Amino acid sequence: MTKNPLLPDAAILLDLVKTQMPYGKYKGKLLCDIPVHYLEWYFNKGFPAGRLGMQLHTIYEIKINGLEKLLWPLKK
Repeated sequence: MTKNPLLPDAAILLDLVKTQMPYGKYKGKLLCDIPVHYLEWYFNKGFPAGRLGMQLHTIYEIKINGLEKLLWPLKK
């Protein structure tokens, strides 16, 4: 069975509510709780390479597009 490319990957969304920022100003904070101004700074600076960069970019897109409610059921 093939995944629908138009639906969000639940595993990625689940990671955003479980993974903590490993360093920096928001070290220890869940990625989903990092303020948008910090994510905007990363957007302008360039997200780090690898999985963390993908996660930060994903949460950035979620927040700037007003889609945080997608994460609410996962945070419970």
